[in-house]
Amino acid sequence: MARDLAVDVRHNPSLDFTSLPPRDRAPDGRVRVKEPLDLVVTLRTHPPDTLHISAFQPGARTPKNGTHHAYLTVPIAAVLDRAARLRALWYEKLVGFELRDEEGMPLGRPFDDAVDASGHAARVRRIVDDLADEGVWFLETLLEGGERDISGFRRFLLDTLAGAEGLRITFDSDLHLPWPMLAVEVPGADPVHGFLGHRHQIEQTGASAYPAVETEAARHPMPVTSLNTDSTLDLIGRAPDVRKLLEERSRLTVRTESERLIEAFSAAVLDDDVMYFWCHGTFVGEQRSAPRLAVSLSDDLAIDADLVLRVRRRHHGSNGALFRPFVLLNACSTGQASPEPGLKYLGGALVDLGADGVLGPQIDMPQVFASEYAYAFLDRYLHGENTAGEIALSLVREFTARFHNPLALAYSLYCGIDSRLETAP
Repeated sequence: MARDLAVDVRHNPSLDFTSLPPRDRAPDGRVRVKEPLDLVVTLRTHPPDTLHISAFQPGARTPKNGTHHAYLTVPIAAVLDRAARLRALWYEKLVGFELRDEEGMPLGRPFDDAVDASGHAARVRRIVDDLADEGVWFLETLLEGGERDISGFRRFLLDTLAGAEGLRITFDSDLHLPWPMLAVEVPGADPVHGFLGHRHQIEQTGASAYPAVETEAARHPMPVTSLNTDSTLDLIGRAPDVRKLLEERSRLTVRTESERLIEAFSAAVLDDDVMYFWCHGTFVGEQRSAPRLAVSLSDDLAIDADLVLRVRRRHHGSNGALFRPFVLLNACSTGQASPEPGLKYLGGALVDLGADGVLGPQIDMPQVFASEYAYAFLDRYLHGENTAGEIALSLVREFTARFHNPLALAYSLYCGIDSRLETAP
């Protein structure tokens, strides 16, 4: 006798190859289709000191000789040194850019007081052109080598990055590098157009990137947000406007004390759609340990990756737990997920716990610019029409075109290229 068999399919063995693209609905009820990525670049470390790089275009036919890949000749330490050098140069040349009179006396730093650098466009242009060349050199040294596999890979990757603009690119990397600040040479184009963050939507991945739980939260009729802040920054730049924006267009919780933030992380359900951090980021650590990136609110408690992971560990795997916010870490250097393999910064820990994505600066950022960037990003993200990747790219182009200010390139996405605010119809 024929009978139906009970089937329990686990772990999505088809990897969605036999299904339609993921679909969701906009607030007005329209069906959305999440577009596939255009390029995935994978950078893996292999002991004792080797990097393997590969790249593929989802949806494109695999070449007859296999996926584009190569074992690189550059040492891992040299790549990390280049990354640190690039971040330092961005800070020294732009954030530390100082006007001087004819006798060489300092007149102040333009970026400390204003977002619009149009009055110093010629000088800023020379600095940006130089930083673009530094970004080109970074990629050249990363991919240097005369071996056949390296030269072939280098040609494929650089041609792809310098080709059509607006690609959606994931750098799935064991090394957290300032990818948007890297650049390619584009013949006949303004050097600023060579920055990867100006040409394409960019995200870095590399953490487990899987939520600790699989509970799907109900969408809220109004976004739920939190402002986690140091009250000494309340009146800096557009900070008052950002708070007003969140108050008017979301259900806002304000936390100024570390104890309240730790309580929120400790709770099984942290139901924020957006967590905004407007506070200080700093490196802490004793001589016997590696420096750790931490943030602090109005008190002195340093909140780092290990503290957040420790207080939330009891909810790992719990069906009743919930943590899935998009996080804007608007504190100095919080865009760095890890200084080297094996270490994790706060952004990487939040993604591991289930955050939908983390956005933060790779360098110490002028507070006036940081507040302006936050207002522009949150204003668009709260509309729910655009993804974080789309917004980040548009802000880079807008700030460079309108204000001759390239600092938006120093903000990087850790996961989150597809993050979009969803509310109940």
